[in-house]
Amino acid sequence: MSEPNAARPLDIPLVRPILGRAEIAAVSAVLRSGQIAQGAEVEAFETEFAALCGTRDAVAVNSGTAALFLALLAHSIGPGDEVITSPFTFIATANAILMTGARPVFIDVRADDFNIDPNLISERITSRTRAIIPVHLYGHPCDMTAITEIARGNNLAIIEDACQAHLAEWEGKKVGSFGTGAFSFYPTKNMTTSEGGMITTNDVDIAAKARLLRAHGAKSQYHHTELGYNYRLTDIAAALGRVQLQRLPAFTRKRRANAAYYDRHLKGVITPQELPGAHHVYHQYTVRVPGGRDDLQAHLTSRGIGIAVYYPLPLHQQPLYREKLGYRDNLPVAESLSREVLSLPVSPGLKRTERQAVTDAILEFTAAPSRA
Repeated sequence: MSEPNAARPLDIPLVRPILGRAEIAAVSAVLRSGQIAQGAEVEAFETEFAALCGTRDAVAVNSGTAALFLALLAHSIGPGDEVITSPFTFIATANAILMTGARPVFIDVRADDFNIDPNLISERITSRTRAIIPVHLYGHPCDMTAITEIARGNNLAIIEDACQAHLAEWEGKKVGSFGTGAFSFYPTKNMTTSEGGMITTNDVDIAAKARLLRAHGAKSQYHHTELGYNYRLTDIAAALGRVQLQRLPAFTRKRRANAAYYDRHLKGVITPQELPGAHHVYHQYTVRVPGGRDDLQAHLTSRGIGIAVYYPLPLHQQPLYREKLGYRDNLPVAESLSREVLSLPVSPGLKRTERQAVTDAILEFTAAPSRA
């Protein structure tokens, strides 16, 4: 492999959203129509997304956080309830629980797939437990066979945080279809509407409740039956999302190809696994650097390679949870991962030459005599 030119830093972004003529044309058509709020485009987007996930319904909202929050409310989760979830995720997962008045209960994760450890869930279930939120972190699905069995045996709702896992599968079944799914369309995600989210479900009552709550609790215009919110998606965003949805399978193939290249060529770091039964969609390609990632992070940054740490502090150690809410959990795997993980460029816009340059820079670092 070629030697990186340290005198001329590269410019390889971690994320490069792909927005082309089709997206521009779709948005322009909506603008010309004059119907830019929630309308026919949103309805069509919901139908197409539900078909993608294999669910009866999909309900579009304005963010992944809104999707999680409304999914919880649709399951009537509120003050006094407990919801089991992962500490190794973006804070929105747990904050959506807090927003309902319920309490997050954190379960440690597994080092192989970064996801909640099903073997630890049962011992934390109490009479107040109402739901489990498994997080399909980085695009790798959780062990939904085990989680579904636990949920059914304890009469718990499953609300899947699939915000990073569009098209991911567990044993041939799409995530978001095992329970109530929550997806995000933020610009860094595997597909985007600029901002937006989606709730997926096979339960007609959950879908109806989510639709009610996203629009100020109005069953009809100016007739409000519940406290609701303004979480609607615009037709502008939906038009963009419909084009991105058509391109999502190709985007996913490219992500998986980039990940496979790294798998074959990287040495000196622990590459991510794709466990039996899983179809990983590599929202992030996250390696582990035993002993700490700081030196490698600095090395790649100096080469002009975009990298990021998702996530440097587990949720139970966040100031909100530790200092204000009094969490004192000991979750050693999540704590260890937070010190080791480093995400590399893997998006479908990554060029072959850039992919090789990232690999070369890592091999240069891991092969250095001081690292031997």
